Amino acid sequence: MTSEQAYPLYGPEFKRCPYGTYQQLRDKGEVHPVEFPSGVRGWLVTGYEAAVRTLTDPRLGKNHDLGNDAWRSLAAIMPEPQHSQLQVHLLHQDPPKHTFMRRFVTEALNPRRLEALRPQFQAMADELLDDLAPVGHGDLVESFSARFPFLVLSTVIGLPPHLARRFRREWCRVVQPVGPKSPHRAHYIGLLHGLQAYIAEVVADRRADPGDDLLARLVEANDDGRLSDEELASMIFQLLVAGQEPMTNQINTAMVALLTHPEALEQLTADPSLLPRAAEELMRYDSAFELTTWRFFGEDADLFGTRIPAGDSVIVSLAAANRDPARFDRADELDLTRSPNPHIAFGHGIHFCPGAGLARTELQIALETILRRLPHLKLAADPGELGWIPAVLGRGVERLPVTFTATP
Repeated sequence: MTSEQAYPLYGPEFKRCPYGTYQQLRDKGEVHPVEFPSGVRGWLVTGYEAAVRTLTDPRLGKNHDLGNDAWRSLAAIMPEPQHSQLQVHLLHQDPPKHTFMRRFVTEALNPRRLEALRPQFQAMADELLDDLAPVGHGDLVESFSARFPFLVLSTVIGLPPHLARRFRREWCRVVQPVGPKSPHRAHYIGLLHGLQAYIAEVVADRRADPGDDLLARLVEANDDGRLSDEELASMIFQLLVAGQEPMTNQINTAMVALLTHPEALEQLTADPSLLPRAAEELMRYDSAFELTTWRFFGEDADLFGTRIPAGDSVIVSLAAANRDPARFDRADELDLTRSPNPHIAFGHGIHFCPGAGLARTELQIALETILRRLPHLKLAADPGELGWIPAVLGRGVERLPVTFTATP
């Protein structure tokens, strides 16, 4: 790792609004040494064109085995044996294994099936707001955004209701590992064990009662040897965690943007036909995925004029790319009518999010339902006092207190 000053990508002020830092970095070039909360140092790519080129660079791999000792000694990766058992999913695979595993998800999330399920998703969204609408105030995270994505996910992947009711949202925190010396280490390990036991129950349930759903097809692939036990558990882990928490955060960041831009909120409320374009703009403006996951060069390499040692982590800032004035006019402004809008909130290249279509559907339904059911919506807190989650890769708020006109 270079001796050059590394920019810290953490802290309450940075998480509240990282865009000033990203602008400074973009102005200096494409690649920058950065430091993460664990102490690990890596290389951050900023700028739209640089991001797209990096995300399609065939020299970069996602498999953690490519990471060097310096990275591994500090990276906040899941401890063993859970790392080997739960971390061999799509995000950490390269072709051809990645291609094979990804096909299960893309087939289950095909556009025709999602469109057929849309009325069911809409009914879920309305039902969640039935209790909140007559009150006139509440926390949108607790009442809606922390619950809606999981209801949708359960339906899409085939998680039976009796198991869906027993899923604990705190299990999603296992993607934010804590170090061996942390006082929270024991609690973290307990969450890992609880989630592993739950995944084992899901597998046993779908094996005993197979159906025509994604979970059942994954279990079938394990039974016939196409997926190992670890790959099966990892894919279910990824679906349960990555399939819902980022969507919760995306609803939250979108609503924060609207609530802090009253003119945009009024515009969308008055003209719901703007929803498709508005959703794309809200994802560009403040994406739930601030950074991509690690990538590695298998040998020392040049990246935009910077020498990157083999096994050092390379991270792309999707947030910085989506606010690049070289690609987007008035990049720091929220424009719900922006078109075209080639944002990369879902990544780019072969690791483009396979759940992008589902995420778009969920966000549109969530926004339309909230604005329709909760009229005259206002933020019930100072924007500067909102608590942003300390996640390394993602953005979102822990609570979102609002007021609105109570309706029957």
